[in-house]
Parts: sequence; C-alpha cells; structure tokens
Amino acid sequence: MTPVLVACSHGTSSLEGRAAISAVVEKVRLLLPHVAVEEAFVDVQQPEIDDVVRATAPRPTVVVPLLLSTGFHTKVDIARAVTDAGSRAVATAALGPHPLLADLLADRLRGVGLAPGDAVVLAAAGSSDPAASVDVAEVADLLRARIDAPLSVGFAAGAGTRIAAAVAAARDAGATRVVAASYVLAPGFFADVIARAGADVVTAPLAPDDAVAAVVVERYLAATARLAIAA
Repeated sequence: MTPVLVACSHGTSSLEGRAAISAVVEKVRLLLPHVAVEEAFVDVQQPEIDDVVRATAPRPTVVVPLLLSTGFHTKVDIARAVTDAGSRAVATAALGPHPLLADLLADRLRGVGLAPGDAVVLAAAGSSDPAASVDVAEVADLLRARIDAPLSVGFAAGAGTRIAAAVAAARDAGATRVVAASYVLAPGFFADVIARAGADVVTAPLAPDDAVAAVVVERYLAATARLAIAA
C-alpha cells in the first residue's frame, strides 16, 4: 500500500496563514497525485494529529511536519502520534534546515532589493528546545553562502537574541537598511512579531512557495523508502 502523507502544521487563527498552509498541501497533492494527503495540526486547528494518524489505520503513514525546526511539537506531539500507531507510521524531520529553503530566503531578499550596505536578520519563531537554535544556525550558514551581506539571527520567542535586539544591533553597526528575512512558514502570530521588530524591510513568509512543497515531497519519499526497507 502507498503510505498516506499526513502534513502536520502548528495551526493558526490567522485566515491568511491557514490559506497559505492549505495551499502548500494542495501543491503537495498535485506533486503526488497517487498519494492520499491529509492535513493535521498540533494546536489551534482541527483535526488533531493523533486523530488523523489513528484514522489512517491500517495503512502505512508518513507524517511530515510543516514546521521549520526541531522542537516540542516534533519531539512530543508528532512523536506520540507516530509511536501510538506502531510500526506502520513514521515521522520525518522538520522541513528545515534545507538548501531549497535557503534558496527561497535568498530569492526573497533579492526580491526586496538587497543592496550593498544592507544587513540581514534571519528572523525565526524560536523555541525553548536547543535543537531548534541549531537548526536555525544551519539555515543561517546556508543563507550566508547565498547573499553578500552581514547576517545575524533573531528569535521571536524561546532562547536566543530577540529579533528587535538583532535589528537594533545591526543598525548600530552602521547598516544602511536592516532587512528581516522571515523564517516562518505563514502569516500569523510570529510573522506579526517579525513585522513589529523595527526592520526597514521585512520579507514575506515562505509559504505557499513551490519550494516548501518540494521539501515536503522529498521528506515523504525518503521516509517511504525507509518504510519499504523495513517491511
């Protein structure tokens, strides 16, 4: 049986954010026309991840987190749903870090006219889990290789430098403009925090760009191959 793909996002009360995530899921369906693709959420929206994975039984199931970094939701919520399903279900890594996402961030920066003298703050949601900071640091390294501008990292929550503080530091260092590169998937709470952090320019969230759907598909296909070997 072809494994079901469960695309699991955080969930948001933002209608624009919901539309962006749903658009990614639709793109994945177009890229995988013979695969059943289900949406699930860990918070705010329904259906919950546990219920969706339970409902896919007895079919093999691959949960792909529509999340950019490792953290509580990947390690606890999604992991619990997969563990409860037994050997028929697996979860992939979060979408990031990934070169396609770094390419997309670089494209976004070029789109807002990144120029000599500008500084970039990679603006991430953040987490209390140190693994999330490691993931974001790797994305920052990937992005540095793609742009010609000083780059620092700021977080909306959790551990690490706050986005507003990173923006202020870049400005104090003499940047002509400070550009916040939004490393969030969709409009919503964290995108609003980034917008209010004081940057001169803020790039758009990553979804629903085709690159996001491509990473989802790559994660799914790799996990499907592992399931086949295990079987």
